[in-house]
Amino acid sequence: MRIRMKIAMSGLRNGQPWPPVGQTAELPTGEAQHLCASGIAEEVSDGEETATPPPSEDTKAPEPETATPPAETKRGRGRPRKTPAAEE
Repeated sequence: MRIRMKIAMSGLRNGQPWPPVGQTAELPTGEAQHLCASGIAEEVSDGEETATPPPSEDTKAPEPETATPPAETKRGRGRPRKTPAAEE
């Protein structure tokens, strides 16, 4: 079954990287139906073009937020540190 990827996937499938968004791939019917049902891919009919459509808004990478200083993290429980006054 031929599918077109709607969402970018990381990792490998049978040692090969997944096709990028908009590209097509030939997969076993069960695996292709699972990807289509979950919204990751769509079925490509035999007479349909295999041209790469532009990526949709939901597949684009999110824009980075403005830089904010990280909040201080509180130390967890454990052995307390010696303070300089306690060393005397």
